[in-house]
Amino acid sequence: MSQTADDFLPRRYQVRHRTTYTYEGAVDTCYERGFLAPRDTPSQLVLSNRIDIDPEPDLITEHLDHFGNRSFYVEVHSSHSQLQVTKTSVLDVAWSQPNLDRLNQWTVATAAAQIVAHADPVERAEYEMSSPLVRLSPVVSEFAASLINPAMPLGEAIRALTHGIFSGFAYEPGATTINTTLPDLLQLRAGVCQDFTHLAVGALRSVGLPARYVSGYLETSPPPGKAKLEGSDASHAWASVMLPDGSWLDFDPTNDHFCDSRYVVTAWGRDFRDVSPLKGVIFADAASSSMSVAVDVTRVPT
Repeated sequence: MSQTADDFLPRRYQVRHRTTYTYEGAVDTCYERGFLAPRDTPSQLVLSNRIDIDPEPDLITEHLDHFGNRSFYVEVHSSHSQLQVTKTSVLDVAWSQPNLDRLNQWTVATAAAQIVAHADPVERAEYEMSSPLVRLSPVVSEFAASLINPAMPLGEAIRALTHGIFSGFAYEPGATTINTTLPDLLQLRAGVCQDFTHLAVGALRSVGLPARYVSGYLETSPPPGKAKLEGSDASHAWASVMLPDGSWLDFDPTNDHFCDSRYVVTAWGRDFRDVSPLKGVIFADAASSSMSVAVDVTRVPT
C-alpha cells in the first residue's frame, strides 16, 4: 500500500463492526466480553459510539481495563439461535507524520538505555517482557538481529524492521491460527496482520525496546472502477514502539509503512489476547456454530 503526505491529513470516519454468531440449535445463556468502543488517543477523538445487541442483553457493563481500553461485559439469558453485536462509532482521526531524522538522533542501544532510565518501570516491563503470544526466544532474537542491530539509528531500524517483515513474509489467510507461535511463523514465512504484528513486537522487545499490539481498523479502497462493497473492510492490527521521549510510534509491517490517518485505534495491549474484539462462553445444546464479521470504515464530512 502506497503512502503520501495526504494520508496524514485529518479526517472523520464512521466505523461499523457487526459480528454475527449463528448456532445450530438454541442457546440458553451466553456471556461475552469485548471491546465494543474505540478509545481516545493522541491520534483520534471519539465523537460517538452506539452498541446494538440482538437479542436484547440482560446485562451490559463497561469498565476501563488495565491498559485503558473500554471493555464491555454482556449477558444474554433468553433463548436464541443467533447473536448479533454491532458497534457504530464516529471519530476524528489525525496522525502526525513521523520525523525519522529526529528519531535517528538515537541508536537502538541509546534509545533502550534512555527508556530504562526515564520510562515508568511498570509500563516498560509489561511491554518489554514475554507475553502469552509473544514469547521471546533465541530464534526471535536471531530474526531481529538479521534486520536491526544496537548501533543502527532508531528511525532507520524501525523502518528496516517494517520493510523486512513485509518483504520476507507472504500475506496468506488461513496459513496460521490463534495458537501459531513465533518460531512456527518464522518457519512458515506466511501469515496475516496479527502474526506480523506479534513478530514485530517480539523483535523490538528482544533488543530492549518496549512494544505493544494495537487493534483497530484501516480504511481501504476498492479496485479502480469498482464500488466498495458493504462490509468489505476488516479488523486490522499493527505494532507500536515506545520512544525515548515517552511517546509511541505506530507502524504497520503488513503494509510496509507508518500509521497514518487511515488508521482507527480500538485497543492496545501486550498481544492479541489482551485485545480480542469479542469472546465468551455459551450454554447450549447446539452441536456447532459459525461466525461472520462485517466491517465498514466510511469517511464522512466534518
